[in-house]
Amino acid sequence: MFNAHYFRTFITLVETGSFTRTAQRLEMTQPGVSQHVRKLEHYLSKELLERKGRSFTLTESGRRAYDYALKLFAEHEQFRHGLDDDSLDSGDCRIASPGSVGLMFYPFILGQQQMHPNLTVNYSFAFNHEIVNDLLEGRYDIGIVTEAMSHPELHCSIWHQEPLCLVVPADFAGGTLSDLMGIGFLNYYDGINHANALLRANYPDEFRSMTHFRHQGFYQ
Repeated sequence: MFNAHYFRTFITLVETGSFTRTAQRLEMTQPGVSQHVRKLEHYLSKELLERKGRSFTLTESGRRAYDYALKLFAEHEQFRHGLDDDSLDSGDCRIASPGSVGLMFYPFILGQQQMHPNLTVNYSFAFNHEIVNDLLEGRYDIGIVTEAMSHPELHCSIWHQEPLCLVVPADFAGGTLSDLMGIGFLNYYDGINHANALLRANYPDEFRSMTHFRHQGFYQ
């Protein structure tokens, strides 16, 4: 069975070159040091030391085990200290939003990265349903959507609110849903979602879906 204490004892033994000094440094008995080494050899199924009386030399397996143990504890220390770094201004952050939100939010992200060089932001544009699915799959850390979402595995809160405005030709004089359907719809990224929300709020008894509108093109 893997035991980090055996590797720690072995590292100390190699560094001191003595079972006695290893026992003193680790506050163990000398037989305890010998037992750790024997158990490590049994675990690895390799002899690590060539014993010559009270002295020893490392076998090839012993040298490899020593190099591995040094790397093992170095990575352990790096990981342990990494857990202490809970700064919000460093590390990787994966964000997704519809394109319309991203165009507004992206300058803020660039400013944050300029102020915090250790912060790396990966920003993706996607549709609302794709963002929710990817959050559940762990592909993003933060998702910004333009319609209310509810899922037991996600924490959702309102981040920002702004009015939706309907843009029509300057000479447009109509006001009914039929009048709007007559001039058609110029789509853009996430435009269908925005149009659905706006028209459903203003024409609740008449509006069904954007499939009834003539699409006049796509604006990027």
